[in-house]
Amino acid sequence: MAKHEEPVTDAAGCAHCTPPTDKKVEQPHKKALVNRVRRIEGQVGGVLNMIEDDRYCVDILTQISAVKSALDGVAIQILSTHARGCVRQSVMDNGGDDAIEEMMGIVRKLIR
Repeated sequence: MAKHEEPVTDAAGCAHCTPPTDKKVEQPHKKALVNRVRRIEGQVGGVLNMIEDDRYCVDILTQISAVKSALDGVAIQILSTHARGCVRQSVMDNGGDDAIEEMMGIVRKLIR
């Protein structure tokens, strides 16, 4: 955590941003997220090997699709934590308009 006040923890045990200007946040399931991203990293390495080994295009594309799906899963998990933590707290503190707009901006990026 950055040098600031302790994070607020909600009923689910999720720590989230305090104050809203501090963009660092403690992920409640950090170890699991790190493990998932490391597996995805391995999948990307596998795609690279497939390309280097001149594998069949459809097989490579299938692996790329799996990587994208895995990354989407990580994004959904982090977005859920953000909504239940940072955004919920912002709504309770000040109506949450800025936090909701920020979250909707990232949702728009994710669905492109």
